Amino acid sequence: MYKKDYPKTFPDNFLWGGATAANQVEGAWNIDGKGVTTAEVVQKTTDRKHMSMGDVTTDSIKAAVADTTDTLYPKRRGVDFYHHYQEDIKLFAEMGFKVYRFSMAWARIFPKGDEAEPNEAGLAFYDRVLAELKKYDIQPLVTLSHYEMPINLTLKQNGWASRDTIAAFNHFTETVFKRYQGQVPYWLTFNEINTGTWGFHETGAVDTNLSQHDQLQIRYQALHHQFVASAIATKQLHKIDPKAKIGSMLARMQTYPGSPNPVDVQAAQLEDDKNLFFTDVQARGEYPEYMNRYFADNGIEIQMGADDQAILAKYPVDFISFSYYMTTVTKADAGEQVNGNMATGGRNPYLEESEWGWQIDPVGLRITLNEMWDRYRKPLFVVENGLGAVDKLTADGHVHDDYRIDYLRKHITQMKEAIADGVQLMGYTMWGPIDLISFSTSEMSKRYGFIYVDQDDAGEGSLKRIKKDSFAWYQKVITSNGEDLA
Repeated sequence: MYKKDYPKTFPDNFLWGGATAANQVEGAWNIDGKGVTTAEVVQKTTDRKHMSMGDVTTDSIKAAVADTTDTLYPKRRGVDFYHHYQEDIKLFAEMGFKVYRFSMAWARIFPKGDEAEPNEAGLAFYDRVLAELKKYDIQPLVTLSHYEMPINLTLKQNGWASRDTIAAFNHFTETVFKRYQGQVPYWLTFNEINTGTWGFHETGAVDTNLSQHDQLQIRYQALHHQFVASAIATKQLHKIDPKAKIGSMLARMQTYPGSPNPVDVQAAQLEDDKNLFFTDVQARGEYPEYMNRYFADNGIEIQMGADDQAILAKYPVDFISFSYYMTTVTKADAGEQVNGNMATGGRNPYLEESEWGWQIDPVGLRITLNEMWDRYRKPLFVVENGLGAVDKLTADGHVHDDYRIDYLRKHITQMKEAIADGVQLMGYTMWGPIDLISFSTSEMSKRYGFIYVDQDDAGEGSLKRIKKDSFAWYQKVITSNGEDLA
């Protein structure tokens, strides 16, 4: 529709907030009936530029389950949100959060994943969290599966590689939809679903020591099962709680061509298509044609149930969310590969990068917002974006993190530009408003938060919460609805 004017600021109902995951903040991994999850059997890495999720084997899982400590598995302790949730949510409210994105741990509610009846103590914990959010008028945005599932389902049926996992997951989703009807306006199904192409951490399927072909076969089959489960969850929610909305979640990996050479441009286009394939299925309701060739070229055959394609077509998601941390270059002529948040590619000489080698590209966020809006015409939601850094606590108990403020300011500015371009953007939940355990390396020293948590990589510390300089800055951003970024 032609208009003479265009939006020049964030909409009045823009959802400002922050995002965390159960396995990175909750702790309390073995109390109140909770089962062990896939996230809690992955050991911390010794190299902060090496992600250890692919090192999991059946033997390592069994050894982890037998280990009753958290020494090698920091995600088991998190930052004890389980016992500090009231204090933490009060701090979020002080910043002015309109929304808080968190995940409900499947294994806290169904410890083995496939029980007939849920664990009431697990449900009661999320009752308390939701009540606390309501107290401060903070809307919940709940992720149903954020890089964790009951490890029992891995040992029993190799996680999402088995079609049986669909029914187990949808028993879980139906349970929480009914329990929290009218309390949760926004849900997400699978966090960064596309990272299932990297294996275990997202699919719960062990595929180490297999050929590349066999790994791809297992991973894409597991992802198909997730697509179906997501569509069924959408059907369930629309019936149980018609006012609530459900979205997909993608790790957005915008890729640039390494040169104007048409071969490089085409290669970059293919990489972007392979990234957006997942949202194509979940938002458009069908497998895109370009993947037919990819599957054929790689000898991959997706086994589908008789009604699968009809279910996908009938129950697409209501909105699209994604994480954005960096961009990469495809077919770069020279330079070492960069690796960040499951994205790999050539180094871009025009960009700075974090201490973990993640390249920083605020303008890329505007680019990807425009591309995704043009492609899908569904509301978009940036549900992860942030800077992991080694924050230093001064002698007088302060954290001066101007570098984080600068990073967030530049990305928020580009979101505002995208809105002016015409993008329909629902909200922004920056990643890690409180320091948490790193997903990729299980470090505590990789900090994202506006709130410092006194805990080191060995789990030592008082767990005291301390406001960083960025706390007051984000408070100002929210109060001004994104106008005051100084």
